[in-house]
Amino acid sequence: MKNINYKIVFTFLGCLLISTLSRAQEKPNIILLYADDISARELPIYGSTVWSPPKGGNTSNMQYRAETPILNELAEEGCYIKTAWAATVCGPSRAMMMTGRYAHLHKWWHNKDKGKAPNGKGVWNLYDSSPHSIANVAKAGGYATFWAGKTQMEIEGFQFDEGCFTPGEGSYNTAIHTTDFRLETRKVDGQKKIFNADTNKEIYKKSYVQSGWYWKPHVQLMNHPGTNKKLVWWPNTKEAENDFGLNTFGPDVELDYIFEFMERKQKEKEPFFIYHTSHLGHDAWDFLNPNSGNKWPGTPKISWDGNKYTRVTPNVTGDNGVYDTHETVTESGIHNHVNYLDYQVWQYMNKLKELGIENNTIFIFCADNGTSGYGKSSPVSQKGTHVPLIIYAPSMNLTKKGMQDVLANMSDMLPTIADVAHVEIPDSYEINGESLIPFLTTDKTTHREWIYGYHKETQIIRGNLVLKDGNNVWYDVSETPYDLISFPKIKDWSQVSVAHRKERDKLLKTIPTFNLHETQHDAPTNGIVKINPLKKIK
Repeated sequence: MKNINYKIVFTFLGCLLISTLSRAQEKPNIILLYADDISARELPIYGSTVWSPPKGGNTSNMQYRAETPILNELAEEGCYIKTAWAATVCGPSRAMMMTGRYAHLHKWWHNKDKGKAPNGKGVWNLYDSSPHSIANVAKAGGYATFWAGKTQMEIEGFQFDEGCFTPGEGSYNTAIHTTDFRLETRKVDGQKKIFNADTNKEIYKKSYVQSGWYWKPHVQLMNHPGTNKKLVWWPNTKEAENDFGLNTFGPDVELDYIFEFMERKQKEKEPFFIYHTSHLGHDAWDFLNPNSGNKWPGTPKISWDGNKYTRVTPNVTGDNGVYDTHETVTESGIHNHVNYLDYQVWQYMNKLKELGIENNTIFIFCADNGTSGYGKSSPVSQKGTHVPLIIYAPSMNLTKKGMQDVLANMSDMLPTIADVAHVEIPDSYEINGESLIPFLTTDKTTHREWIYGYHKETQIIRGNLVLKDGNNVWYDVSETPYDLISFPKIKDWSQVSVAHRKERDKLLKTIPTFNLHETQHDAPTNGIVKINPLKKIK
């Protein structure tokens, strides 16, 4: 036997072990891109033969089909969930996402149907009803946190370190000197009317008060370095004001500040959690074409050559509602919003490579509810609840690739992030979501037996075989229809299998746990008395 220098061998093995442990203990960064009002059917990977045209509704015209080469690639190299559900409309869905809980706990039943606070005044804030929010979980796990985009709720109690909001808090009743892209309420002869502040004309088309979040947007920064206030309106410097104008596109501003945050945290060797609640997908008043009746304002034009995206620099000129885009802005349509999201995901991937963290970042793409003019706020079948869910995590050694025919829910994101961050949620604290990590990283073949959504006082629930919608109509969902929603209705239960009936019975036993709209609509009188803290698992 040859002489072996065991000292060298042990030293080598020790270094290898330390290196391996160091890599294993390095927490992956997490980016959660939560798009707005986008049904699963709008993404080509879901295989629907029907999608949304520019005015809303249904079409099979390929002219209005989104093209998503980057999301397609991430879905195939990572995985995507065939049937992921949210609530039917944005407020309750965002509540579900941020709390990991359903409305029976956080009391956000619908956008205009929210439970009162314990004192009976105002809406019960999510951070009060559900103190272990997605931000708190990330912070407990040692993550720096950033929130960008749409808020639609009070932000004070969430543990986000920084933020870039479009529009910012209070912008609906604040006139900002840098932009008049705003629909506002004015009293005329004692009656409230809605006016376009840009044209100074009354709005006769059905609309609502809103601050522009696309072109020439209202933007607010939170805790940005160099500012001495928690919230400041942007542009907040002379240089930024000089660059700001008609060619400023809100989603671009969000990404600029997200990337700046990522750069700083990477230099500081601090893992980060990005919660990017993009407006893209949401319809809005088209300030560049105020008389058009457009549902989805255009985006900067982009093109894909099979390898990279090229973005046309916007060139918008004009004022007072009369604008010329010089063919640098797309036509109206949600397909262009989905395309621009794909472009931004491409930018994300490039940034991760630039920072050298592409293999240590988990990227999640999903949406809050069905498309406006089709599924949004609809309790029918799964029109309002069925959303895309893509998970790309090269550092996790996923055991699942491509399409996964399982059930998932937006409430699953919080416990999934808790697992990644090694944070333990106390057993005494009810969470309705289930972590996807066991399914994604083992030989486990299923994730959930059922998924749940809600629409005001109605319950929407499904398993692998049957679905009950908000109108109490039952469907056979054992096979997927061409449009992802036109499942056969079950009118005679004797005509379906025993397994179908057993699953129906199980779902019916589950519903009463959440069906508390009538009996427990508001916060408990004493609120939440005591909550055990989150624990960081060593």
